[in-house]
Amino acid sequence: MFGTFEFGLPDEPRRPGLRLWLLGVPTTLAWAVAGWSGALGLLDGFRSMSLNRVDTWGADAGPAVSLVLLFSISITVASSLGFAMLWGGMSGMSLRGMGVGFRASSLAASLGIALGTGAAIPSWTPPESVGKRLPSEPWTEVDWIVYYEPYLVPAVAGVTALVMIMVLGRAFVTKAEADDRAQALAQTGRQVLGHVLGVEFTNVWVMGNPRFTVRVRFPTDAGERTVVATMITPPLQAPARGSTVKVTYDPRDPDSVRIDPDPADRAAGGNLGAFLPPMF
Repeated sequence: MFGTFEFGLPDEPRRPGLRLWLLGVPTTLAWAVAGWSGALGLLDGFRSMSLNRVDTWGADAGPAVSLVLLFSISITVASSLGFAMLWGGMSGMSLRGMGVGFRASSLAASLGIALGTGAAIPSWTPPESVGKRLPSEPWTEVDWIVYYEPYLVPAVAGVTALVMIMVLGRAFVTKAEADDRAQALAQTGRQVLGHVLGVEFTNVWVMGNPRFTVRVRFPTDAGERTVVATMITPPLQAPARGSTVKVTYDPRDPDSVRIDPDPADRAAGGNLGAFLPPMF
């Protein structure tokens, strides 16, 4: 049943997909630089020390230090762009939009790391001896895993990226269908005043606003109906038992509703103590 209230600007354009694409390219490139510099500046040195027990951070470690600096800068930029993607996937204040943004940001990170670490494969430092530490100590199973690290890191990141592509594709389809239903309801739905019969705080806050499960009774052409829906409102417009709300419903399917606060109702927001967190 569609009944989630998204609190945003009424005329806000629903173009999160375009924003995510525009942010996704530089975010992926930034993660690729982070993956490349991190592989050669950090992981390569730890790998050499693990396999050969040599000190790669001596006086001649100038290039490695430069790569670590590049890694620090690139991962900062990539993380900032990823956070922007998280917000870019939102249209209004909705958990669904935030989830799409999180998945898109995760895809950009995993894909970028796969590309960056994959490009770094030929540049890893080869061990002094394969299969044993000098002079004759054999490698353990962990050492063999570390030996294949240049291939394992991009492989794991690539598999993660493929999984995220499938998850994100499904999320986009689900969100597009929900947006289509919301748009159709806004265009063809009928708006009436409903009465709140019951309110339950879900203990969830979305962008600083509480989310409620409400039981609402409203009139239709076929008589009065009662539905249970969720709504996210500013605290001062929180529903209360006996208050009125705006109900937009589909005459062909009265169970498909959108619940909005009624600005003219003075009873709304009168039960703040039921959901506000304790001050002490």
